[in-house]
Amino acid sequence: MIPIDISSPTPLLGGLSPQQFMRRHWQKKPLLVRQALPMRKPFIGRAELFALAGRDTVESRLIVRGGRDWTLRHGPLPRRALPPLAQPRWSLLVQGLDLHLDSARAMLERFRFVPDARLDDVMVSFATDGGGVGPHVDSYDVFLLQIHGTRRWRIGRARRPELQSGVPLKILSHFVAEQEWLLEPGDMLYLPPRWAHDGIAEGECMTCSIGFRAGGAHELARELLQRALDGDEVEGEDRLYRDPAQEAVMQPGRIPEALQAFGRDALRGWLEAQGGFEVALGEVLSDPKPGVWFDAGAPLPAEGAVRLDRRTRMLHDARHVYINGEAFRAGGRDATLMRRLADGRGLEARDFAALSADARALLDEWAQAGWLHADTGGCR
Repeated sequence: MIPIDISSPTPLLGGLSPQQFMRRHWQKKPLLVRQALPMRKPFIGRAELFALAGRDTVESRLIVRGGRDWTLRHGPLPRRALPPLAQPRWSLLVQGLDLHLDSARAMLERFRFVPDARLDDVMVSFATDGGGVGPHVDSYDVFLLQIHGTRRWRIGRARRPELQSGVPLKILSHFVAEQEWLLEPGDMLYLPPRWAHDGIAEGECMTCSIGFRAGGAHELARELLQRALDGDEVEGEDRLYRDPAQEAVMQPGRIPEALQAFGRDALRGWLEAQGGFEVALGEVLSDPKPGVWFDAGAPLPAEGAVRLDRRTRMLHDARHVYINGEAFRAGGRDATLMRRLADGRGLEARDFAALSADARALLDEWAQAGWLHADTGGCR
């Protein structure tokens, strides 16, 4: 896969280079791009989207508005569960399409100038005339690409974040639009977190949302601690706290500072014994989304190119590579090639041949687990 040239202007970002976009707009201010990605035909059709919504392995939601009332239903949503196409003001949202369609995974690839650790998924929302999900704010960055029909977007700063009561959606009670545009197929709107927005379909339409991970500090800390607990295998004898220099005290209820220091050192040492903070973080960030599963694969041939499965998450840092929640120490030429696999989501035949026997055996294990495949020119 050819890496993105982050210094070259691109129509996807309105003539900005990825470097310029990240400096000027990312997490700072919205950007409207006309014909960011000319759309002769959507990468997914209505019938295929409806079929995916009916699967119990695909996350989907149906939102219907009737006057001031809203209803929300979670999938699976077979076709008989959806309203008639002639009925206005309903929307179908189908999440994680990049896990199921190569065309959606290819859409996600266009945005890999943002670190993979931040990329989340591709969602497509189908709406009949007047359909939408109400004015709301997201806690994450999002690119909204119109792929079929037209949708009118109104955006503004969320100065009053209060939500409407008695509705199953997080709809703002007070929304004041500062800007408004009608997006046609190929047009795209980027919004940073906490920008209020309201998109209303004008006729039947489909919008593709490229979303990003934005876990909170508390959530991330819990995941890191849980992963460390799950891997709690510390070798050696447990060191006991000793205080031969402890003096008599007048405040027996006060915790000794030496015991506090002992606890801090113990926690630090325990985490290091699990591989360190960096390893725990890499494992958490490379974990697939809940509900993702892999079919058993086949052993790799002796030679040829390889590529990651579209569901696989692979990251790296200075000392390790991480794949689907597991960490592997890497060094030398193997480390360079493993990082190339993570960045390019594949290896050419010459790079695969340059791996050591141990590294090739590891890739073969991954192939049999369904995490990567021999690159035969097809897609999975």
